[in-house]
Amino acid sequence: MEKKVTMQDIADRLNISKNSVSQALSGKPGVSEETRRLVQNTADELGYSYSNSRNQNQVEKKTLKNIALIASDYAFSLKSFFGEIYLSIEKELRARGMNLFIEPIDSISIDNLTLPSLFTNHEIDGVIILSHISTDYTAKIISTGIPTVLIDHHEPSLQSDSILTNNRFGAFTAVEHLIQLGHQDIAFVGDVDISPSYQERLEGYLLALRRYRIQPKEVFMFTNAQENLNEINLFIDNLVDQPSAWFCVNDGHGFLVTSVLQQRGFKVPEDVSVCSFDNGQLSQIATPGITTMDIDLYYYGKKAVERLCWRMENKDEPIQEILLPTKLIIRESTAQKKQSE
Repeated sequence: MEKKVTMQDIADRLNISKNSVSQALSGKPGVSEETRRLVQNTADELGYSYSNSRNQNQVEKKTLKNIALIASDYAFSLKSFFGEIYLSIEKELRARGMNLFIEPIDSISIDNLTLPSLFTNHEIDGVIILSHISTDYTAKIISTGIPTVLIDHHEPSLQSDSILTNNRFGAFTAVEHLIQLGHQDIAFVGDVDISPSYQERLEGYLLALRRYRIQPKEVFMFTNAQENLNEINLFIDNLVDQPSAWFCVNDGHGFLVTSVLQQRGFKVPEDVSVCSFDNGQLSQIATPGITTMDIDLYYYGKKAVERLCWRMENKDEPIQEILLPTKLIIRESTAQKKQSE
């Protein structure tokens, strides 16, 4: 009677552990592709049957990729901005037959650099990180070796593909719009330390002024502006001269600046123009509607999934940052500069 071939026979032939043979034949992680192929070829050569239903199910299960979408609690709370990106990601992954795991990260986990249990309880094939968590936390996720794509965030020390808004060119376009309406005294409002995006929008603002040979006025640049009424009021109180236009890094600031100016008796846009960024709900419900830069949030999610799928197949290729364009939406908050009487 012919002796039945066992996993141990394959392990002995290749001088590897029985556990490695099991991992290779079941499709589990832990062995290289080269070893997996070698084990399968040896199994075939020795006549070992490993395509039973259990192993087949494991292999089929492995082909269903598991993708983790990770963001801070704060980012997930910004439904108007990130909600649409999330829906796009979900739709794209479903169309590709992939599983999506959503993982909000609280501040304690961020401070302690505690990765979600998802990483140990499931086999995660790819990660999408939405917006800024912290550089150290993001670096720890990347260090797992799992292919990772960042959305709306990048940082020099983070070696990862990123899907970004072309913030500099978007801000340039917004400020150029104000300049073409005759405005030269243009204020900047936003906290550039919150996000690289806001720093880049400041650079776009300065780029537009330089292009049109307008000297930036430091007194008009509120670069650590918190998003609240008191901050905006205090800044305006300290101005000796009033700008004729305001460029705000997001719609929240645009809404607050418009409200404060109106409370002080300024008419928007007759006396002063306001332009913001993001084309979120606040720019649309404000009275008057606020001119803003539109971001295609749905396209963000689509490009992130495309990039992640490519990265999972091309792990050794250089990282790339993909810049998505913005579009100027002109509403009633901007108008030709009022001529001095």
